[in-house]
Amino acid sequence: MRGAKFLIAAALTVAGIGAAAQRLNPLAPPVTTEAPKAEAAAPAQPQPQLPTPPQLTPQDANAWLDGFMPYALAEADIAGAVVSIVRDGQIVTQRGYGFADVASRRPVDPDRTLFRPGSVSKLVTWTAVMQQVEQGKIDLDADVNRYLDFQIPPYRGQPVTMRQLLTHTAGFEEQIKTLIENVPGQIPPYDALLKRWVPHRIFAPGTTPAYSNYGTSLAGYIVERVSGEKFDDYVERRIFAPLGMTNSTFRQPLPARLRPMMATGYKQASGDVVPFELVGPAPAGSLSSTGTDMARFMMAHLGRGELNGQRIMRPETAQLMHKSALTMIPPLDRMRLGFFETNINGREVIAHLGDTGAFHSSLHLWLNENTGLYLSLSSGGDNGASNGVRIGLFERFADRYFPGPPEREALGVSQETTAQHAQLLAGNWIPSRRAETTFLSITQLLGQLSMGVGENGKLVTPPQFGLTGNPSNWVEVQPFVWHDTNSHQRLAAVVENGEVKRFSLSIMSAFTVFERPPFYKNSAIVMPLLLLALGILLLTVLLWPTRWLVRRHHAATFPLAGRELLGYRLSRVFALLILLVLVGWATLVSLLFADLSNLAGAFDPMILTLQLLSFVVFFGGLAVFVWYLLQVWRGRRRWTAKVWSVALAFAAIMVIWVGFAFHLLSFGTNY
Repeated sequence: MRGAKFLIAAALTVAGIGAAAQRLNPLAPPVTTEAPKAEAAAPAQPQPQLPTPPQLTPQDANAWLDGFMPYALAEADIAGAVVSIVRDGQIVTQRGYGFADVASRRPVDPDRTLFRPGSVSKLVTWTAVMQQVEQGKIDLDADVNRYLDFQIPPYRGQPVTMRQLLTHTAGFEEQIKTLIENVPGQIPPYDALLKRWVPHRIFAPGTTPAYSNYGTSLAGYIVERVSGEKFDDYVERRIFAPLGMTNSTFRQPLPARLRPMMATGYKQASGDVVPFELVGPAPAGSLSSTGTDMARFMMAHLGRGELNGQRIMRPETAQLMHKSALTMIPPLDRMRLGFFETNINGREVIAHLGDTGAFHSSLHLWLNENTGLYLSLSSGGDNGASNGVRIGLFERFADRYFPGPPEREALGVSQETTAQHAQLLAGNWIPSRRAETTFLSITQLLGQLSMGVGENGKLVTPPQFGLTGNPSNWVEVQPFVWHDTNSHQRLAAVVENGEVKRFSLSIMSAFTVFERPPFYKNSAIVMPLLLLALGILLLTVLLWPTRWLVRRHHAATFPLAGRELLGYRLSRVFALLILLVLVGWATLVSLLFADLSNLAGAFDPMILTLQLLSFVVFFGGLAVFVWYLLQVWRGRRRWTAKVWSVALAFAAIMVIWVGFAFHLLSFGTNY
């Protein structure tokens, strides 16, 4: 459950995201990054001597965390947090900060307080998948329909494989209906949700990373099918029990024994309580766990599938899971099998992040240093500050204990070339994780990312790209590869025939890329025309009563009668109706995203009503406006009336354009 903030647009809640050997995306060839040849060999320069980092001991880690976390929580308005650090099969430290419940001032206990890791839950599901791969019950490259009792339709004849589910490259569009609910009994079992609606596949399999909760939930159901055990029972018997994770569960609501241990979630520590969240695609995000249990899970993976003599997978299976990487935009981070890279300071790091409405978490494993870091926060904080806290903790931890050589600045990229490359990225972009065939595709119009060129030809990105809270300062270090000097983030683009086809940011490149919208969806074109159309409709509606009042004040008679009067009045009525329907759509989208529990289907009647009204009002308006236009141009009307009749017809056409392009003119309550 990666929040839309982490997605950067749409994904914007602070959440998204193969091959045994590396494979390049045939639609996205690697960028040439060769440095220009030197005219003469330069003498070797001495390498800077790095300072000796502090030792990762309990004493040093505790002192460092105690200096970072309380201040971060207070500044961000976050209620509570748990941090676990492991190394070499041992827990270095685990710390609780803030309150598990603000009202009772119950402190966070890393041994007993349950947090919701959100999409970090997926790592448990992927571990279960790899156990079944190890047993020969799942083939990573077979059609998943082999294991299902319903069908996943092919994409142009190509099936979905488990490897593609593990790497988020099955091509599914975003599905968010019944993502989270707060009322027990209002959410169907996850397998029923899987069968209720299969989201459309909008990309060829294996070509485009598009983070998918549906895909992970589907993988959990396959584990259930091939193992013969319910998913909750399976993970408890095959993963939690061997690792001693006695305070962990995917069950919703919580078992009675664990309920008193659950941390309370909040939007902000100073704000309202968020009730216990029921995750619809449960295998993708319904885990509840303590800091201690998550430490055990990290140690098992770092121990190549073993902890304290208990093995949950063979070393070669763990190696396959941790090392198989799918390259999409070199040199950015890649998707492994279930994990994604968050490489930093030249170190190999695999990870997962997760978000619910209230909880925000991250898990990172330094494979060569045999070290793990887990953080979970019980509030989003002010303006989504939790994202800055978790990324800031990760980067500062890495810089303190596992530093690398200083980041290199520009490698032979001239200012002129940098400006040219930035200009190629300028314009609007949409994420690969998106709703494409439902009415929620309207978010593509409202939330497109705009890239620009600033002073001295520097690349300018949206403010939300400063994921740690600092503004981004992009320096092109290789052709079409930029480094943010205010963080560890990199941005890179794929270029074909001199045109940028896609780009991404290192923290999300494994599971989301950005592509150009088609012209008929490009907000740089559509939005100005739509605003013009709305202005015409609004002015038409406002002038109608205004002119009536003026005529009444001056005791003037209206010059139209009969059919011409009817055409005039109907054109004004339909202008008002079109505006009201569009206001209805805007209200619906706002309500759906105001609270994730609103995505559980309560607004289905409103959706169907708006869809029906859209067909009737949009096309009825166009018919009336065209009829009115013909009357005006055939009659003896002033030139202003003729111009305005054309404007009204344009407004109706523009609204219908938006209706078709973004699926407001469609029927159905799946999204």
